[in-house]
Amino acid sequence: MQDVTRSPSRQAGANRQPTRTPLFLFATGIENSYPTIQNGRVRRDQMEECGHYRLWERDFDLLEELDVRFLRYGPPLHRTFMGQGRYDWEFADLTFARLKERDIVPIADLCHFGVPEWIGDFQNPDFPALFAEYAGAFARRFPWVQLYTPVNEMFICATFSAATGYWNEQLKSDRGFVTALKHLVKANVLAMHAILEERPDAIFIQSESTEYFHAEHPQAIKPAEIQNARRFLSLDLNYGRPVDSEMHEFMLDNGMTREEYHFFLDNNLRHHCIMGNDFYHTNEHRVDPGGHIRPAGEVFGYDEITRQYHDRYGLPVMHTETNFDQGPEGDEAVDWLWKQWANVLRVRNNRVPIVGFTWYSLTDQIDWDVALREQRGRVNPRGLYDLDRTIRPVGEAYKRLLSQWREVLPTQSVCLFVPVVLPSEYDEPMAVRRREGWRRYYRSEMKAKNAN
Repeated sequence: MQDVTRSPSRQAGANRQPTRTPLFLFATGIENSYPTIQNGRVRRDQMEECGHYRLWERDFDLLEELDVRFLRYGPPLHRTFMGQGRYDWEFADLTFARLKERDIVPIADLCHFGVPEWIGDFQNPDFPALFAEYAGAFARRFPWVQLYTPVNEMFICATFSAATGYWNEQLKSDRGFVTALKHLVKANVLAMHAILEERPDAIFIQSESTEYFHAEHPQAIKPAEIQNARRFLSLDLNYGRPVDSEMHEFMLDNGMTREEYHFFLDNNLRHHCIMGNDFYHTNEHRVDPGGHIRPAGEVFGYDEITRQYHDRYGLPVMHTETNFDQGPEGDEAVDWLWKQWANVLRVRNNRVPIVGFTWYSLTDQIDWDVALREQRGRVNPRGLYDLDRTIRPVGEAYKRLLSQWREVLPTQSVCLFVPVVLPSEYDEPMAVRRREGWRRYYRSEMKAKNAN
């Protein structure tokens, strides 16, 4: 671990005067994917590869340079969850203590595309209960953390692990996909319950990829429709929405039991949730008559696809991930940032309650151009800062965007804001009373469910 002596910038952050709770969640994130490849022999730990374990103090300094108050961030599950009832909290204790000291609000990202070796992979039926145990232990250790993404991108994780064969179990089957998906979503639901037992006013921001599949030929209409139904499966299960009939048959044919399906209908916590949706230029696809899928680029865009998801679930939304490579002209990522922000404003103007926006991630990434499935060591120049922690043009543009819109946007928006309790406010009497109110509500909610 590095020296944690406070620099002048850290002193300034610690001495900063308290500010009112932000009404719009401008965020970034530390890329913390850690799937395995090569049949489990290689762990693709992006925190290690991108230098965060060495430079985490500097990374937190960068947040203050940007004046970003919200951070998608979590300890690496494979380094922290050492066995049932056994945890190594050393790195989490250091980093989360510093976030609290700086009054930076973490959106705690507890499972990001991988599990510890002792669990195996997402085919393991014990994973949901084990992960819920870990989530509850995390919430007890860091009771001031309020915002959570328990399991990141459940649909993408199940797809890349068990349908395309990229990561983890590296399966390529419908049964493998359904098994991974039901375990990931059940882990997410159980983790939400475990967290609410410790932090009853917790808010869950599901970070999920929002997709659309375009038919490029009349004979491709049916396979595109199937993919456009399949894209909703993780959130349908998570939010307890009955799935479409064709998807219901698909899941039952591939190993989901009636009892497992009804677990999701009976245990949803949608009223504790914000629907976080991720959008990249790779999120829209073309489908040919044989059902083969290839990239379509941006056709509908974030606004239209977000409205499709909002129409389905009726929840407030947050743009939880986007980025774009800085290309040869140097302004490609800046242009993409502008386009995404224009779409966020369009969503807002269409009266969809949108509460935040995220450029992901703080620094460049490595090998995400091949979805981490090969070790090429190629730096993807899509961070707000490069791996030397030098700001990129998109970082400068994001900093300007925040300063221009932070105060303006909420006053012109749908009358909704996230009731965030800043780390510095955790022990204030009003926050304590509100938690007790939520605790009574959650207990009565569980009592009513158990009585039915």
